[in-house]
Amino acid sequence: MYILECANGSYYTGSTRNLNRRVKQHQSGIGANHTRKFGPVRLIYYEEYPRIDYAFYREKQIQGWSRAKKEALINGRLESLSALSIAHRDLNNNIEG
Repeated sequence: MYILECANGSYYTGSTRNLNRRVKQHQSGIGANHTRKFGPVRLIYYEEYPRIDYAFYREKQIQGWSRAKKEALINGRLESLSALSIAHRDLNNNIEG
């Protein structure tokens, strides 16, 4: 599972069996539509898994995260991940009025 930073500052999360080959594909414009549109790209984070289905599951999990939570992961601020999981709508519902 990997995270790329595109030229426009957006993040792209993917999974692959061969990280070096896949990053080169993204950089050459034959990767995903997002990286083709907003390339070039830079690899900024990756995790290794023994099976591709584990990596794919993790990819889908991270794709649903906020930018702030992705940046906490990228920067190794793992203690922040839990707090960044709280939806603001849930916080607002707990305020007594």
